[in-house]
Parts: sequence; C-alpha cells; structure tokens
Amino acid sequence: MVKRTQTAAAARGGPEDERLGIGKSFTYGFQHVLTMYGGIIAPPLIIGGAAGVSPAEIGLLVASCLFIGGLATILQSYGVPFFGSRLPLVQGTSFAGVATMTAIVADGGLPAVFGSVIASSVLGLLITPVFSRLVKYFPPVVTGTVITVIGLSLMPVAAKWAMGNNDKAPDFGSVSNIGLAALTLAIVLVLSKVAVPAISRLSILLSIVVGTVLAALLGKADFSEVGDGPIFALPTPFGFGAPTFDIAAIVSMSIVVLVTLTETTADLLAVGEIVGTRVGRRRIGDGLRADMASSAIAPVFNGFTQSAFAQNVGLVAITGVRSRFVVTAGGVVLLVLGMLPILGRVVAAIPYPVLGGAGLVLFGTVAASGIKTLSKVDYDGNLNLVIVAASVGLGMVPIAIPDFYHHFPAWVGTIFHSGISSAALLAVVLNLVFNHLKPGKAGSDPSVFATATRVIDYSDLKALSQLKNGDKIVDGKIVDAEGKPVPVRDADGRPVHYRIGSEPDAH
Repeated sequence: MVKRTQTAAAARGGPEDERLGIGKSFTYGFQHVLTMYGGIIAPPLIIGGAAGVSPAEIGLLVASCLFIGGLATILQSYGVPFFGSRLPLVQGTSFAGVATMTAIVADGGLPAVFGSVIASSVLGLLITPVFSRLVKYFPPVVTGTVITVIGLSLMPVAAKWAMGNNDKAPDFGSVSNIGLAALTLAIVLVLSKVAVPAISRLSILLSIVVGTVLAALLGKADFSEVGDGPIFALPTPFGFGAPTFDIAAIVSMSIVVLVTLTETTADLLAVGEIVGTRVGRRRIGDGLRADMASSAIAPVFNGFTQSAFAQNVGLVAITGVRSRFVVTAGGVVLLVLGMLPILGRVVAAIPYPVLGGAGLVLFGTVAASGIKTLSKVDYDGNLNLVIVAASVGLGMVPIAIPDFYHHFPAWVGTIFHSGISSAALLAVVLNLVFNHLKPGKAGSDPSVFATATRVIDYSDLKALSQLKNGDKIVDGKIVDAEGKPVPVRDADGRPVHYRIGSEPDAH
C-alpha cells in the first residue's frame, strides 16, 4: 500500500489530482501496463488470426492497439474540455466486440471491421448526452448476461489456440500442443497461488513468458521473423486498406457499443467510489465521449473499439495509488510500446498453444465477471431467470453450431452469428417486456420460471421448514422480508390458493 501525501494540486482538486513526481508516476504507471498487457494483446491476436493475416501483420495490429490504447488512456485520464473523465481509468481494446468482429471479418475482412467500428463509435458519441437515461435498460440482468456470453463465446478461440490454431498443420491437436497449453495453464494456476501480490496479479503475463521460454527449449517457438522490419515506427494509417461500411456489420457493432458504454459507466462509478471523488452526470458524459472518440479514431491507426479496463480499477483499490497522472504516465508507456513494431512481432511469435493455455483463464475470467454480476440480480417474484436463460441459450447457438444461420440472408447471419449480439438483443427486449411493460411483469402468481429459485411445498408447510428469516403472515398469506408474496405449490407443482388456518384449494 502506498501512503497518500497531500499536495497542493490535490488540495485544489480531488484525490485523483495528486502529483507523485515523474519517477513514481512512471513506476506505478508501468505496473498498470503490466496488469492489462495480456488483455490488450489478446483481441488483435484473435481478430488477426481470424482474418488470416501474416505474423508480421498481426504484429502491426498488436502495436497499433498498444498505440491507440495509450492515446485513449491519456485522453481519459488527463482530459481535454468535454472529453475525458480525469480519473485514473486505463483504456484499451475492448473484449466486448471481439466475437462480433471475428464474425464480421469472416465476410468482409479487416476493412469491414474497421468501418463498422468507426460508424458505431460515431453513433455512440452522438448518444452519450442521453445515454444516462438509457442505462436503466441495461441493468445487471442484461449486462451480466452479455458479459457471461462474451467470455463463453471466446472459449472456442482458446481451444483452437491450444490445438495450434492452424487446422491444416500436421501437428494441429497433437499431444505436444495440448500438453504445452496444459502446462501454461498449470503455470497460471501456480503463480495465482503465490503469496507475493505482484506475482499473482501478473500470473497471465508471466505464464505466457515462461510458457514461451519452455516452447523455445522444445523447438516449438520460431522467432526468426522478429528482426524483419523496423524497430521503431509510427502505425501506418489504414494499413489494411480503406474501411468499408456494411449496414448489418454496423448494426451488430452498435449493439456492442451500447454494452461498452454501459461497462465504462460502471467503471467510472466504481473508480470514483474507490478514489473517493464525486462522479456526476457531466463527468460520466465526458468519460463516455472520450471512450467513443478514441474508438472512432482507433481504426485510422488499425485499432479497434476502446473501453475501460476493469482489472486496472481493481489495481487502484489494491495499491491505494489514486492519482490520475500515474495512469497518464501508463498511457505514455503504452504509446511508446505502440511505436515499437518489433515488440508486436515478438508477441505474434508466441506459440499459439501457450496463448491457448493462458486464454482459458483469461477468457474464463470474463465469463466469471458476468456470473458475478448475475449473482447480484434479484430473481424472486419476477422473470429475470427467463431473461438470463433464454438470452444465454440463444447466445450459445452460433457457438455450438457455427452454421446455424447458414441458410438465412447475409445480414441475419452477420448480426446473429455473434453470440454476443444475439444475447444482447434478446436480453434487452425481454428486459423491456418483462420488467418495463406492465403486461410482462410477474404478478402475485408468477410463472414457474420466475419462482424457480424458491417454491414452498404446501405438504411441508406445517413443519415451517421451508420458511426463511423475515417471512411473515399477512392477511393469511406468506410474504418475504420485502413484502413480496411467496408462491406455494402442491406436490405436483400446481399453485395452491390458500389462507393460513384454512384448507388449501389447489388448481
């Protein structure tokens, strides 16, 4: 933990305005970069692999994402008028759009991906003034469902990486490839258990390094092309060609942008609470505008949608370093790394089985975050369980059967081929129908799905074994601590109309 010292800047502003000096700022800023490094390099590796580009071009994508992530982080933390929350919030390539962009790249290539990111981000920028009014349509039951599906939809990527990624290679799926992935996974788990916080927090990054060294010793890593190309260079604008704009792809990415705006709003509120500073509507608006502006500019430099990195919000809480200038220094580090394409080529040379082993945990963490969000949802006396069940189910369809929409029009496939888009659309619609429109609200006798988390069996009611602390009798009926009716059913699951002290009437 770092003891905070009061400075003149902090006295005039909030805790986030404290200046620690150049040395400390860059030291703690580099820690932020290490914490998010594994997450920021994964999207360009996934999308570049799906696009079938060369290792050198994947290296360019990695360098570009580091570069634009640095620019976005500086804009968000340092800020300019109307853009930037001026909070210690790290920005980087969002996981939320990876599966959707992978689906888009299969049909239109990288230019279609870049075009959809530009158009959807501009749309997101335009709606930021009114987004605070739309947040109520993205409650935890929606965002938790979508984040869970994001993690689950990336699992096939991790599995293919573990097998070697190239299904035409003779060693694809070999014991040696899967064994290397398993070894990397084991290293992640071991390092996560280490009592040294700095090591456990960097377990993903360190496992990739150790796994790559072991792969090199086994002759399964090839770094011969790392030296081909410049060491230092600025990202080439539109290095993969001019962007193309496909309506279905834009609609699909626009859904992702709404989810991204919701996530960033949550991160802004969370970091404000951790820092101990007020985050009002204006500050949220400035933060969201920085998010969308950097996302719209990112494709110019061969980057993708930007969003706040939640793991770095956690790092602020763990270290106690609340200065936004520390994060700004981290953005400068990212910017410099993005101007070193040789670093991108090193990342591109990491064996896919190593990435697969680490990816299982990395992508699983995303799904676990969604499940954690869903654990906070109230499922009693409503249809939230139906929303989650149906949305996750629909989101899993294109993951289980990739050709499910093969015979549909191309625009249908582009939107629904992504499990994230499918789940998000259905979750939003069902949330509107069940939780905002009166005909869809669960009443005093809700459906069996709504009561699946708690149903009282009348035959055992007299023993009171099924009652909970806070339950009480009101007008002959059982209600819980919040005053909501508790459904009572007979042994066959049929609702029982009853009054305590009288015989039941089952229908």
